[in-house]
Amino acid sequence: MTTNAPWEPPLAGDEVEHLVASLDLMRTTFRWKADGLDSTGLATTVGVSTLTIGGLLKHLAAVEDTHFSWKLAGQHPGPIWRPETWEDSHAELLSAGDDAPDELYALWDGAVARSRARLDEALAHGGLDQLAHAGDGEGHHASLRRLLFDLAQEYARHAGHADLIREVVDGRVGEDPPPNWRPVSGGPLSWLHER
Repeated sequence: MTTNAPWEPPLAGDEVEHLVASLDLMRTTFRWKADGLDSTGLATTVGVSTLTIGGLLKHLAAVEDTHFSWKLAGQHPGPIWRPETWEDSHAELLSAGDDAPDELYALWDGAVARSRARLDEALAHGGLDQLAHAGDGEGHHASLRRLLFDLAQEYARHAGHADLIREVVDGRVGEDPPPNWRPVSGGPLSWLHER
């Protein structure tokens, strides 16, 4: 709580500020763990697991694109994703080995930018209590608040995975990026400096 890093949540803010900032902190932590890797680093595994940082970049890009389009509004997330066929296969995790590092970083960076814009629009037109398209099939629908919590949980889980894999790749460890960190791969993440 002592750092002035732009991704830190506010010390005292409202519910929306804290939820969005906490999600951005998890996004930033994950992106820091994934940053600057070549094809070998992005394809590194730990033990018998097939999980890779490249796979996580692609998976989280898919999650970003689907949360505030498919799940929130029932809109298709874009031509590269096919959520109607996913169920629990997470095929994007396995297909990342075919993608160049620049493609994976651009995919994630772009998905986060689109997701943040969709979230901002949704918050401006209904707030956290608005009901989403996603539901249980029995007429009960999730709120935007629930979608935010789900996305933050997804990042918390996968930031932990990325932490373990990154330590194997080159020894990078730590809870948060250094306060002056900027990505060396992909885009500049301009949203880090909006707060």
